[in-house]
Amino acid sequence: AIRLDEASIKRGNTNIEHEREVAVFDILEANSFALEGRDDGPYTLVLSIVEDRLVFAVAQEANQDDTFTFVLSFTPLRRILKDYFMVCETYYQAIRTAPPSRIQAIDMGRRALHDEGSKVLVERLKGKITVDNDTARRLFTLICALHWKG
Repeated sequence: AIRLDEASIKRGNTNIEHEREVAVFDILEANSFALEGRDDGPYTLVLSIVEDRLVFAVAQEANQDDTFTFVLSFTPLRRILKDYFMVCETYYQAIRTAPPSRIQAIDMGRRALHDEGSKVLVERLKGKITVDNDTARRLFTLICALHWKG
């Protein structure tokens, strides 16, 4: 299972809400997520932001009392998040009126930033949590949904 801390979620943008819902659905459908050195999944994950830090609270699905908490600084992701949000805003505006070639160009930039963010996330989780590329991309989407200020 995966849950986002309600107190951490910034509300107000339907596009980001939709992205979050799709990412949660996709992660639950197919993922590769394991605590380093352990083989006792499936897990329940709660993502939150506490004091401008990203918190991963991971517990065995069968034993919610034994929770492992990993806290990551946003600093390595800050520039990527800022750029990603800016490109997303441009993309959402462009899909209303821009020609398909312009939308495609913006979307390519958005995807490149998304890939960069997911790679940084994999690096930051190294030694703690192992995820595959698809799971990292979906987790990055959820992190964006938590950190979104718009």
